[in-house]
Amino acid sequence: MNHLAILGAGPTGLEAALAAVDAGHPFTVYEAGDQVATYLGDWGHVRLFSPWELNLSPRMRRHLEAAGETVPDADRCPTGAELQTVLRQVAALPALEPHIELGQKVIEVGRQGLLKHQEIGTDARAARPFRLLVRDRLGNERVEHAAQVIDCTGTYDHPNATGDGGIAAPGEHQLDGTISRHIPDVLSNAGAWAGKRIALIGSGHSAKTAACDLAELVRRHPGTQVTWMLRRAEAVWETIPDDPLPERDALIARTHALTQSPPEGFAVRTGCVTESFASHGDGVTIVVRTVDGESDTLEVDHIVSLTGFVGDHRLYRQLQIHECYATSGPIKLAAALLGASSSDCMTQTTHGADTLANPEPGFFILGSKSYGRNTTFLMRVGWEQVAEVFSMLESASSLEAAS
Repeated sequence: MNHLAILGAGPTGLEAALAAVDAGHPFTVYEAGDQVATYLGDWGHVRLFSPWELNLSPRMRRHLEAAGETVPDADRCPTGAELQTVLRQVAALPALEPHIELGQKVIEVGRQGLLKHQEIGTDARAARPFRLLVRDRLGNERVEHAAQVIDCTGTYDHPNATGDGGIAAPGEHQLDGTISRHIPDVLSNAGAWAGKRIALIGSGHSAKTAACDLAELVRRHPGTQVTWMLRRAEAVWETIPDDPLPERDALIARTHALTQSPPEGFAVRTGCVTESFASHGDGVTIVVRTVDGESDTLEVDHIVSLTGFVGDHRLYRQLQIHECYATSGPIKLAAALLGASSSDCMTQTTHGADTLANPEPGFFILGSKSYGRNTTFLMRVGWEQVAEVFSMLESASSLEAAS
């Protein structure tokens, strides 16, 4: 058996599937969502910083053109919904569609007949197939097998908590179903947001985007109240000289203008953390603690928490994966990223096939999940990772054939 299991049908997972087609490698893609790149629909209204050239791989373009599909203009920046539409076209290609199983979530991966601590550093693990515990949309579970596994599950299903120290604030788990963890489309759905008291938590690009949209909501609908809560002591936003992404540069400029002169009803609170949440009939009480140790309360109707995401590492708990203690990414890649000391996604490059290998033979973590808590991942890097992994797989197949 030489079957390849690809976990996740996002951009990197679909790239891996196309690479498998090109290599003639039998494969199955397991996607937890009911459609490919499900997470893009959560913020479909948002325009990406990067143009189509950086969001659609040369391999995807080649396969789409060969199928007679129209390929988007390389220079235009798509919305999340537009990118999802094109990725659906990729998934619908005849060479891919029969091999993509939607609504099928891989819960755990192990080695048949072996536990995590057994056969350390020997060839015996590679001789055993992987066992995948798969759960369908109805909750039914089964076991599938594979010779190799590529984990492209990304990070978007696992948002970071809002509390101090990165753990959930008391009461946060009880509100999991009501806290917005993705950029909400407040302008198109103003009826649900206008006139409300809203707390925004986070300082990354997603939070900046939401802040600008919420500020516009406040301007259009007086009486709306927004409090933007930031851990940082000052609302200072660093720009990138000669930024190659004009949309990113424009967002930072809008955010700077907003924090310097917010509209009436929009408050920026710096140097504070969420202490606790308490739900009541009229909304939620948030206890806020400042860096000076002082506390006060904030009464809100909606909470938007955009504090980033991290991959689900429980998936391979029974495998021999060496993780970085700081970033939770695979150790070799994490060390290479640390050594590169690059803080901008546009300067990222792949760090070689060796950094993608794990102590667990035949198991690879690619895409945004491979970067762990490092936020500089660029989609292009995921495509380069795919090429490197398939080069390794082809080399291994050649060696087996020769022996």
